[in-house]
Amino acid sequence: MDNRYGVNMRQFCQDHERMVEGATITKDLLERHLRKLAWLQHERLVHLIVLVMTVIGELFVVDLVLLHPQTHPASAIIMLGLAILLAFYTAHYFFLENTVQRWYLLADKLQEELDKLS
Repeated sequence: MDNRYGVNMRQFCQDHERMVEGATITKDLLERHLRKLAWLQHERLVHLIVLVMTVIGELFVVDLVLLHPQTHPASAIIMLGLAILLAFYTAHYFFLENTVQRWYLLADKLQEELDKLS
């Protein structure tokens, strides 16, 4: 996998889930899963911050369009661009949020299996 231009998060998460589901359950596996969960939580936080900043920018540009008509042509283009960016950020954040919650359940399942083995 070539990660020169960034990590494909969907593939990263799918690969990790397949690895966890196919592996022998050990304490090391749980620790590795929790470490990757922490990474994913950090990724989610960063994207939440960017999402909120993008929403604030979009609201500012909508304000320009509605209250300052003389800026309309340029601000309308910017508003459309930010709306598209906002849609993609929202979809990616939705993916990250759901994956983190799914990994919480996976961590609980691993812990329960470890408790049964003890």
